[in-house]
Parts: sequence; C-alpha cells; structure tokens
Amino acid sequence: MSGTRAENNQRGIPDGLLLGFIAFLIGMTVLVWTATGLAALFTHGGWPDGVAFTRTPLAMRHLIGRPDDLAGAWPDTPADQLSGYGLFWGLLIGQLMVLTVLTVFVVGTVARWRAVRARRKAERAAAVPPTAAAQPQPQPQFQPQPQPQPQPQPHEHQSQPQPDLLSKATPVPPPQDPGATPPPPVTTATVTAAAASVPVPPPGTPAPVGADTTAAAPASPVVPLPAPRVPVVLGSPETRHPVAAEALRDAEGPALVITSSPGLWADTKDARAKLGPVLLYDPSHLCDTPARLQWSPSHGCEDKATAASRAAALLAPVRPTAKMDQALADVAETLLRCYLHAAAVDGRAFRHVHRWAQGMQVQDAVRALRTHPKAASGTAGELESALTSHPERRDMAQELTARALSALFTVNVRNACTPNRTDSVALDSFINEGGTLYVVGEPIEDPRADPGAMPLLTALAASVVERGRRMAERSSSGRLDPPLALVLDDVAAVAPLPQLPGLLTNGADLGLPTLALMRSREQGRARWPQYELPA
Repeated sequence: MSGTRAENNQRGIPDGLLLGFIAFLIGMTVLVWTATGLAALFTHGGWPDGVAFTRTPLAMRHLIGRPDDLAGAWPDTPADQLSGYGLFWGLLIGQLMVLTVLTVFVVGTVARWRAVRARRKAERAAAVPPTAAAQPQPQPQFQPQPQPQPQPQPHEHQSQPQPDLLSKATPVPPPQDPGATPPPPVTTATVTAAAASVPVPPPGTPAPVGADTTAAAPASPVVPLPAPRVPVVLGSPETRHPVAAEALRDAEGPALVITSSPGLWADTKDARAKLGPVLLYDPSHLCDTPARLQWSPSHGCEDKATAASRAAALLAPVRPTAKMDQALADVAETLLRCYLHAAAVDGRAFRHVHRWAQGMQVQDAVRALRTHPKAASGTAGELESALTSHPERRDMAQELTARALSALFTVNVRNACTPNRTDSVALDSFINEGGTLYVVGEPIEDPRADPGAMPLLTALAASVVERGRRMAERSSSGRLDPPLALVLDDVAAVAPLPQLPGLLTNGADLGLPTLALMRSREQGRARWPQYELPA
C-alpha cells in the first residue's frame, strides 16, 4: 500500500517546475505591463490611461498573434497615448536582458559563496583529527616507569617539550606500531592521514602494565610537521592545495608562488598581506581582481648575461629536447637574446621584440645593436650571423621564437607586458619588504604545440629566482636572511623553471627553500629529462 502511494507521489508535474512556470508567467506579465507604460511615458511624457496590470494577460494574448498591433492589445487606452511597437519591444527585450544578467550574476555569486563555505568547512573538518590528537594531556602516562604513580607522571612529562619525546622514543629497540613512526612521506597528505589513523586511548583509560606503550607516545608529536617536509610533493590538485597553503602560512619572509589554482591566491593573500606587499602576475586573468602586476620580459636586459638567461627562460617551455635539435635551439636563443638586448638598450616596448620574433622589421634590431653606445660589443654581428646562417635552420629558429611569444596576440597578455614605473619598483623591492609574488597561469601539458602565457610566467619566475641568488651571493653569510620561500604548485604545467633541479639540490643553502608540487614524477621527467628529481 505504501509502495503504491510512493509511486503515485512521483507521478505528475514536479512542484519546482510548476512554481517556476508560474513565476515565469507573472514575471513576463510584469515586464509587458511596465514596457507598455514606460514606452508611452518616454513618448508622451505620461502613463497611458487604461494600462492596468489586470488587463495585461489579455494584451499579451493579443500581442502573441499580432506583435505590431499595440493599440489592439490595449483597446481601453486611446491610441494617441501609446507608443510605437518598436519602442515597446525594444524596452521589453532590454528588460529581459537586464534581468538575465542580474540572474546570472546572483546565481554565480551564491554558487561561489557556497563553494567557498564548503571548502573552508572541509578544511576545518580535515584539521580536526590532528588537533584532537595533539591536545590530550594524559598521553605521557603511557610511558612505563619503574614505580608506576599515575598522578605525578603527567606533571613530569608535561614539563618536557614534545621533541624530547620524539628523541627518546626513536631508538627504542622493541618493534613499534606501523602508524607511530611512518616512513619518509612521499606526500604530506599521506603523513597526515597516517598520523591521524593512530588510535589514542581516552583520557581516563589506564595503561596496561605489560603492554608495549613505547609507540603510543610519539604518535601525537608526529602530527605538527614543519613545512616544507620534502622538496617534491606528488599528488592531485586536492592534495597539493593544502600543502602549498600550509607552506605559505609557515613562511616568515618573502615568498614566490607559482600555481594554476586561483583559489590558492584567494585563500592566502590576506594572511600574506600582513607580512608585506602582495603582487599578482596573472596575464590570463584567472583571478578575480583588477590589481595585476605588469612586467616586461625585456626589463633589465641591458646586461648581456641577463638577456641570455631571460631568452633561455622564455624558450624553456618550447625548447626541443632532442640532441639533434640542439643547434636549432641555440640559434633561436641567440635571436631572442639579441632582440631582448636591442629592445632594452634602445628603450623599445616588448611589442617590438614580438614583432622581430615574427621576422618583421628585424633590421631595426640590427641597427640598434650596431649604433647604440650601450649595446654590448659583438651583439650586432651575432644577430646578423644568425639571420644569414643556414636558411632552413634560420626559418625553424624564427618559428620557435615566434611560438614562444605567440600569446602576445592576446590583448590581456600584451597589456601584461606593458609595465609602469610603480610595478617595476614594487617588483624590485618586494623581496626586501618581505612581500609575496603570485605567478598564476593555466596548466598546459603540451607547451611545445601551444605554450600560451607559459614562457612569460617562466621568465618572470626565473628572473625573481636569479635576483634572489645574486642577493644571497652579495650577502656576508652567503644566503638570504630571511629566506625567500619558493612554493611551486603545478610548476611543470605552469612555469617549468630551468633552475628547478639546482634549487631542489642546494636552494636551501642559499636561503631559497624550494617546495615543488607536481602531478606525477613522469610529468617532471617530461619537463627536465636530463635530471632526476629528488624524492
């Protein structure tokens, strides 16, 4: 009987559809009524007689058959008080468009607000097990004592810091519980899950005399681990996001952040703003903010070495990896290095470099390198030699440079490469001021076909890393203090830094602690095939 009743309840028109249809009819009635009155008001300066809301359904029925007969739709209204049908339909369509835009905006705002609430709730829920595991006070009474006295033991052990428990519990010979001392973690999320899975006895439960309790004591101190824990973290975006956010929260000095997630910027920018200025380089406009950094890749290329490193970084995403293409890559790097140097010494905008990379007006670059007093000696000859070299190799090299700068055909990317004085000063001083630079871009798995804005992102990040390295070399200690934290989320798909293998090896010694987060180790091998990334 109940099953038949449930089947009957599922038949018919759903309540939501019925209510939506009624709301649509009422809304259209209001729009037709207001459009008629407003059209007459704009035409004759007054609301027409007889145009009432209760008469609107009949007018709508008439207009469906004859959309140009506005006087027939309102027979009780004098025709000279009504407007033409063109103004009426224009106002009606305009009202519909405004209402549609407002509806989409409200729905998007509500959905974004609910998504933010759900994400924060999930993060708080994920943080509850470590907190609960670290706070119980009777944990130390599980340590075996020669004369078990339940009351004095917590006072003795509570006065000792948590690292002492770890140091004493580590060399104990008896076999320990697998969850107490986990192996070196591959991802931080794995370590947190392993620590949270260790069973913790309730506060009032006494420890058995013959039980092996040495593994229970270090279970709670394992939870609060320092960041970064390992130089390379592999996992999905859901795994990488909390690790990168925690590393940013723990960074006390300046930080460089590379990410494909606008959510990481939104979740951490307010906290980082308390430590120093926050800069955002987002040429693809992925983040919801008008305050974006504008930077020219030719900035600072008056120095020949800087121009060489900048050209290498711009070509890194599209550079061929085969040894037989090494000569082709060298020619492309020479062309781009000379273009950057010519634009810098001659005071030209970066769009001129883009034009030269397309093979247009290249003689202007040669002339600037030959006649300008600040141009490095021999650069004009190098450019002419590259342009007059083997025709096939030259054409392929020009195609490679054009592909690296192909994103400049987009207006947003081109504007992002037109800096102002304020942005240049802010970028040069954010390390000294303890600021944070976010480099946000779309993840691209095959940049050699369509790199997008990846070369520009890579060039900016490599420039900041190189500036930090030079500052460390000039310091008396040989390292940055406070260090410049490098949080490189999805670095292989956003900005594959040429210096990444060296940073993972000895970056911490220079005050450049590096945390690289990737999808998989195969992704890292595809970007840096000549290096084996550390575990």
